[in-house]
Amino acid sequence: MNAKWIHRAACGLALASLAACGGGSGTPGSGTSGSGGSPPPQVGNVSMMISDAPAQDWALVGVKVESIALVPQGGGGNVQVYTASAASAPYVNLVQLDQLSEILGNLSVPVGTYTGAVITVGGNPGDVLLTTSADPEAGFAGQPSTSIPAADIQIQHTQGTSGSLTVPINVTFDSPLTVTANSNDALDLEFDLSHPAFIVAHQPPGSGTTLWAVNFTGPVRHHPIADITHLVLRQLYGQVTAVASDGSSLTVNRAFRAWPIQSPETAVVTQQSLTIGVDSQNGTLFYDVDTKSGPTRVTSFANLAGLTANAYVRIQARYQQNGTLTATRVWVANAFNGVWVSPEGHVLDVDANPSGTSSITVTNEAGLPVRIDIMNDTNFYFHGGTQPLNASGAGVAFLANMVRGFKVHVNVVDPLASPLVAQDVDIETAEYSGAISNANTTQFTYTHNYLRASDDYQVTLPYISPTTPNGTDGSGNAITGFKYWPFAYPTRVTSGSTAITSFVQATTGLAGLTAYGFTDATWGDPANTTGWSAPWVDFLPAPVPLATVSNGLANGQFTITTLGTAQTYPVDVATTSGSATLVYQVDRTGGIVTVSPVDITTSAGLNQFTQALVAGTPVKVFGVPQANATLQAYVVIYFTGDTMPRQ
Repeated sequence: MNAKWIHRAACGLALASLAACGGGSGTPGSGTSGSGGSPPPQVGNVSMMISDAPAQDWALVGVKVESIALVPQGGGGNVQVYTASAASAPYVNLVQLDQLSEILGNLSVPVGTYTGAVITVGGNPGDVLLTTSADPEAGFAGQPSTSIPAADIQIQHTQGTSGSLTVPINVTFDSPLTVTANSNDALDLEFDLSHPAFIVAHQPPGSGTTLWAVNFTGPVRHHPIADITHLVLRQLYGQVTAVASDGSSLTVNRAFRAWPIQSPETAVVTQQSLTIGVDSQNGTLFYDVDTKSGPTRVTSFANLAGLTANAYVRIQARYQQNGTLTATRVWVANAFNGVWVSPEGHVLDVDANPSGTSSITVTNEAGLPVRIDIMNDTNFYFHGGTQPLNASGAGVAFLANMVRGFKVHVNVVDPLASPLVAQDVDIETAEYSGAISNANTTQFTYTHNYLRASDDYQVTLPYISPTTPNGTDGSGNAITGFKYWPFAYPTRVTSGSTAITSFVQATTGLAGLTAYGFTDATWGDPANTTGWSAPWVDFLPAPVPLATVSNGLANGQFTITTLGTAQTYPVDVATTSGSATLVYQVDRTGGIVTVSPVDITTSAGLNQFTQALVAGTPVKVFGVPQANATLQAYVVIYFTGDTMPRQ
């Protein structure tokens, strides 16, 4: 049995099509008066954002969002904020939102306190699309670049009748969302693509059909936003509706690409309006795609050629503390295809060729690879900055600082050229991940191996300087220096003077078991002024090989013995609501795979789990290594039925 595990919980399925609704007549918070001329309800503004984690095994995970509602505190009916008919609900490719927040718009929400959301997704055959990546992880159950047939995708926990099946997903907020009149709030809902029980491949012995069970119970959660100014936003698209008379801002209606893919690319323009300010102090970089001019540093949007009503724009923006958006870059074109064609996606391949043309290969929105040639005058930026990282050297030489898995947005010289040539590359996330080794008090090593050996890398990252500001801990106290936390529990951060020592103990304390993690590296820290440094590590649940129970659950711990290597590991289980180990029973009987969550925070669920963990029961454990040489179980899957998984 293989399950996707290698990256952090993060993908905001939620609200991905929210901007398309706009807020029609009668929608709560739409600002329209009801019958009889009654005054509109008081509302506040909520910036809706989505985010995701990388998924190297998948190029496309398409989901249809049909409705979204907020759950009021204290009871009462849910407040519907988005509804789409099953026929018009768009697909959302969850893979594209790699640890980026996409600002969808500011939604008017009735005043009140909300404790959760209910997201409804399509559950009919064909409502979930799966296409494997060109170069998945070694051991992945699927073949590269393959679309999984709908008949082999089994969507779990559907409701309704054939042809109208849906899956309701309940999300409890970590802390209530309180909306007051005229307030500005932010909400980020994450859909965990890397959750081990989200997409489960069940492989029977021999050459039987691999079935893919898609389970929406568990992976979606609320992502609290500690500081809105630190969010890295995905570049947004829109159609210009107005430019302020003083040039201080421009207003756009959000635009999205049409599905299925069309050539040339066409836009679906919504009525969701956004206003983005110019950076009047540092300047905003402006590009005219049609005339192939730019970047030009501007401090006003007034009287810019091409920036007129109905023109299409692509905008790199950042949040200000007061919730407003400021543009760092703006591209403009008469046709949507002009601003869209520059690919934004994961780097699939880095080809630094000293004797010929160098290039990178980047996935586009559909998960298809796009080759981008890199020239010596190509500039590389980080997080939308305006100072090139390769200011003192050639663009081709900078490729030594890039690996597969980075998330980039490329601005091309000519969108009609073939192959495309990069004018500049904005590195949105510089992610290193994989097996952790050689950890000491100054640095550690990531090793990442792929099916295609040319993509393999081994990189040693220094920790950031102990004086570098690095966010806050679970109590809101400021942190400086390196920190780490267990998968999906960022409030359990280990920081301070003992963080590095503890990290070293955790990565070396379990014989025969490799620790895994990922890091969004930062450029130019005092620890490494001309390269990447590690500000943090998010420990990923280590995928323990298929094992059997050797000692059952007692006092919050059980032991397992792996089938292949006969290694024994103690596994800690948490039963406290809100932080409990996720337990699933996977049953394959008569060719049907059923994934059933078991809630071990209840006495009935804990009793069921305890009784199932008898000696010899096949289990798959995903655990986070701890400094005391035990595994903290994030997910435990135990198997039943007439067909057991293969080793």
